[in-house]
Order: sequence, then structure tokens, then C-alpha cells
Amino acid sequence: MTIERVLSTYLFVNRKLTAALLGEAARAGVSAIELFCSRGHFDYRSADDARELASWLAGNNLTLHSIHSPTTRDFHLTRESGAPLSICDPERLRRQDAVDEIKRALDLVEHVPFRYCVQHVAHTRDLPDERRWDVAFSSLENLSLFARHRGVTIALENTPGEMATPSNLKKFLDKTRLTSVKLCFDAGHAHLDGGVPESLEIVRDFVATTHIHDNHGERDEHLLPYEGTIDWGATLAALPPDAPIVLELKEPAVAVGSADVQAFAETLRGIPRAFDKLEEERSQA
Repeated sequence: MTIERVLSTYLFVNRKLTAALLGEAARAGVSAIELFCSRGHFDYRSADDARELASWLAGNNLTLHSIHSPTTRDFHLTRESGAPLSICDPERLRRQDAVDEIKRALDLVEHVPFRYCVQHVAHTRDLPDERRWDVAFSSLENLSLFARHRGVTIALENTPGEMATPSNLKKFLDKTRLTSVKLCFDAGHAHLDGGVPESLEIVRDFVATTHIHDNHGERDEHLLPYEGTIDWGATLAALPPDAPIVLELKEPAVAVGSADVQAFAETLRGIPRAFDKLEEERSQA
């Protein structure tokens, strides 16, 4: 079974996104990208940069599958500010600031079409109290309407921590009846939270897109599939058959210099091999 091969630019998030990096993605055999919205990586607020991105994608025969909404407020384009953005922040002004910044990212669709906006509900240390769920609902009601008018679906990602588990996200969507909001199933995060097939069983009917990466069950390593301990055969059998495969990998943490280049190149070389193995296993599922 042929799978939709998508690569998140999270792999390049510590670098300024360029046509050359998108060329590397295309040579790795992907057909589309997910853009990680950090302004130090790509200034999604800039119409000129958005038009340039559209040109780069066309030149490499790529499309924009999705964006990952901003998780921090970048006051300086050369680095992340460290000011977190949260749609469940109990403080109204900070919460509204997060919603406004996500809308600026969604406006990118006016220049480059995409289907999904992957959205975090909470930070890792946030506790799942009713107040946070209530304000998350208010934020998402606003954002989902804004996105829907632009032809985009908000997809909530299961993330590490107590709040945004697959089970809690399903309960939230069942309770709120936000029917236009779907899920981005993150396999690596589910592996840290009790098991991937088990988590998929809970949320399968809500899954619109994915984040596929591996780990050893202890840290959020964002490894290539088959480099950790996830059972990919069982995972692919449980995944909806039309779900795209979006690799969300982390740049190798090695010393700067020739070792950095070599490790980065090895990750890129591993991408088509990983997709091939996933496609083979999915055809047998």
C-alpha cells in the first residue's frame, strides 16, 4: 500500500528554512512537508517569505501538508524568545495572545495551501483541571471557526504530560462536540504514555494526521522508525488506512563541524529507508 510521505521541518528547526533544505527533503523521497512555525526557522508572518516558500515548494515538486502551530512567542527571529504560548493558559491576556499568534500562522494558507494545523492543547507540566479544559474549549471554538473558513482542520496532538493524553483528548472532543476538530496522533508520545496500539484503539476514529517517530520508551527522542522500541507492525495495523505518515524527527545532537554534517546526512539517508519499511509493513497489515 502506497503511503503519503510527509516530513516535518522540525528536523531543521534550529536552522533557517531554505530552498536547499527543502531540496534535501525532496531528495529523501517525500512528497510534502509539515512546516514547524517558529519564526527563527521560518517567518510565517511575512507575506514575502510565504510567497518565497510557495516558490521553493513548487521548484522541488513538494506540497505543504500541514503546519505545526507556534509553541513560543519569538520576539527575535534569530532565536526563540522562551515565552510559551498556550491556548489553555488561565490568564486571559496570555491565552488571547496565543490564539492571535496561531491565527497569524493560519493566515499562511492565503499564500500556500495546506490541510491541517497541528495544535498543542497544553504544556507538559499542565494538570488536567476543569478550568484549563474550559478555556481550551473557548480557544479552540474560536480557532476552529477561523481555520474552517480557510479550509484548514485543527488537529490536536497528544503530548507528554497528564493533560493531553489520547484518552483525555477523546473525552474532551466527545464532551465538547467540536466536530470540526480532529487529532494528530503522535506515535512517539503514545509510546511514552502506555503503548501505541492501545492509544490508537482509543482515538482511531478521530485521527486525521500523524507524527511518526521512535524512542526507547523513556525519553522523547524523535528517532527514525525502527531505531527505538515501538512495534511498528502493530502500530500500522491499528492506524487508519488513509492516515498520512508524517515523520517528525529531531536533528542529531552532536558537536558542530564535520560530525554534525555526517550525522545530519545519515538521518536524511535513513528517511527513504524508513518510509520503505513502513510502506511494506502497512501493506501486510
